[in-house]
Amino acid sequence: MLEMTKTPQQIVSELDEYVIGQQEAKRAVAVALYNRYRRLRLPENMQADITPKNLMMIGPTGVGKTEIARRLAKIVAAPFVKVEATKFTEVGYVGRDVEQMVRDLVDVSVHMVEEEYYSRVRGRASEEADKKLVKLLVPGIKHEKRQATLQDMMAMISGNGNQNQDDDNDDDGVTDAIRDQRLSVKEQLSKGLLEDREVTIQMDEAKPMSGAGDMMGQMGIDMGDMLGNLLPKKQVTRTMSVKEAREVLIRQESSKLVNHDDIYSDAIKRAENTGIIFIDEFDKIAAGNKRTSGEVSREGVQRDILPIVEGSQVNTKYGMISTDHILFIASGAFADTKPSDLIAELQGRFPIRVELDDLTKDDFVRILTEPNNSLIKQYIALIGVDDVHLTFTKEAIDRIAEIAYNVNHTVENIGARRLATILEKLLEEVSFSAPDMAMGDITVTAQYVNDRIGKITADKDLTQFIL
Repeated sequence: MLEMTKTPQQIVSELDEYVIGQQEAKRAVAVALYNRYRRLRLPENMQADITPKNLMMIGPTGVGKTEIARRLAKIVAAPFVKVEATKFTEVGYVGRDVEQMVRDLVDVSVHMVEEEYYSRVRGRASEEADKKLVKLLVPGIKHEKRQATLQDMMAMISGNGNQNQDDDNDDDGVTDAIRDQRLSVKEQLSKGLLEDREVTIQMDEAKPMSGAGDMMGQMGIDMGDMLGNLLPKKQVTRTMSVKEAREVLIRQESSKLVNHDDIYSDAIKRAENTGIIFIDEFDKIAAGNKRTSGEVSREGVQRDILPIVEGSQVNTKYGMISTDHILFIASGAFADTKPSDLIAELQGRFPIRVELDDLTKDDFVRILTEPNNSLIKQYIALIGVDDVHLTFTKEAIDRIAEIAYNVNHTVENIGARRLATILEKLLEEVSFSAPDMAMGDITVTAQYVNDRIGKITADKDLTQFIL
């Protein structure tokens, strides 16, 4: 069962740490998320009839729509994917397969569950990894002679995965002196004294990414996995530090200690009950009043998305997944269209509509200073790496916010993203010179802001290209 330890108020409180304003949207997503927990506490015969209350967030770019959805997923450790609706129309009606977003969600869920399973056996896996490291650092007498022969044999059999690279069950060639040396190395490893020492290990060759848009991928079939099951895994030899090698070996040992079928089963259940799919640029698949050659394509995409949102079965390489209770969050500016331009069936699948507010100058001031990862804090930390202490006066922050607000309303409204553009230009000289400066303090004042970007903001033509 889904464990929900946070109430809607607590979820909103955590979102407040990263997203300024937009309280209506935060409340809506928090309630939608908590309702999932409520559903799972009901009798099973009622659970099936209660569908997620999907949301549609409406507002200009840069006001926090994506950030709200992404942070929401992190707060409750839910599988999350973001897709752009325009990807389904790029090459006309036969654009990217809409079911791929569900397969991507399952991939994310598998990775999350796999990490949890691995963390449970990390202690045992770490012990086995250190044993392997000891033998790699202090090989037996015959090890070097055998190594060349082993590599030739492994090349002939394409890297048989059952070959043990450190001869766990073979102590041939291990003298008393080697045993003593291994004990010494084991003690040094436990004290962290050999972390930077280099060691050569064998590991599975990285699997190339398969194209998600090909026909096999659209049917939920991974050709790489199919071939991998038919052919032995190919191994490669890599030299790295003991610290890096330990992590590689721990993952190898963890993989042996867990049941992957259990991982896949739990991952599909998690994606079904807690998964969140965020569909951006949703307004781009609404045709509106314009009769264009692309209208059929957009309506076709809507009809393809409809069964996924309504609830259907999708085939993935880990098994079938039901989309009945996945939470879908649609997002769009809807500047040239409106939600009612979508087909009626799809409109009905997004019963919660929230309109996000345009950002004011005061919002920009808060965005610059209040969040845990605010832009001001980021730049202070970045410049501080070069022992330069950067500070901003209150007047400087007000001036930056004022410029961002004015440029958004005279050129194009890109929301909070405008702040990053302005700060990059403002701190261009500091970022360039800081590594060569002696330790010192730099204070950004309102006058500094005017000197650096005042002339640019006064020239509308320059503003369009630079800010």
